[in-house]
Amino acid sequence: MSQPLQVDPRGLRVVAGITAAVLAAVLLIPAEPVRTVLLAVQVVVFALAAFVGLGASPYAVLYRRLVLPRIGPPLVREDARPPRFAQVVGLTFTGVALVALLAGATTLSLVATGLALVAALLNAVVGLCLGCEMYLALRRLAPVGA
Repeated sequence: MSQPLQVDPRGLRVVAGITAAVLAAVLLIPAEPVRTVLLAVQVVVFALAAFVGLGASPYAVLYRRLVLPRIGPPLVREDARPPRFAQVVGLTFTGVALVALLAGATTLSLVATGLALVAALLNAVVGLCLGCEMYLALRRLAPVGA
């Protein structure tokens, strides 16, 4: 049995910090075209990380090129499956937010964006990945051998 893909948890927190900054800007910038573009960019970033791989995220590329050379290789790595699932959760919330914004349901869009922001901040600030915890809970609920 092959070992699951491993990732640098420090990179995940940096990526969450960038995500939080983008989502905060979506909430704070009142101009609809700018808000829509930022939200669309975040949807694409989540989609790349979820469906291509965590390393395909532009934020992960920034981490590898700008931060990792300065701090050195990680002492600890973790399974990539939970954070990749978390990217799907983030994609779902920001996707709902983007569709709602485009449909004129600004309040729904802001609430969905706010929930995604809270999750990103929890990950960036204290290392609590809500999507990862969801993944682990779902795995515990799955039948044995599934």
